[in-house]
Amino acid sequence: MNITLDGDKPIFQQIKEQIEDAIIDGYLMAEERIPSINEFAKQYQINPATANKGVNELVDRGIIYKKRGVGMFVSPDAKAILIEERKQTFESSYLNPLISEAARLGITLEELIEMIGRKKR
Repeated sequence: MNITLDGDKPIFQQIKEQIEDAIIDGYLMAEERIPSINEFAKQYQINPATANKGVNELVDRGIIYKKRGVGMFVSPDAKAILIEERKQTFESSYLNPLISEAARLGITLEELIEMIGRKKR
């Protein structure tokens, strides 16, 4: 797993998001082992507590689970959980504002669907 860190977001958040993306995109599969906290820390030259913060958020949400003495693994339901969370975020961040702006402009639902359909082609 290769994570590219940048300065725009906290490192723990970048690690968390890139693990999530790898699960959604199929690069990390259910029951697959992810790097340990120490592996993250060594590879990216960061404090282990930083890596631990990002991974623990995934553990708390049921995306990753720990096997004592063995490592951390992608949970069987991780992809489904992440997709459902992202759908909810998509609706609140993109769809609701889109519908509100369309209503302000007098765009009907049918016109909006037609506009979206043209973008898919």
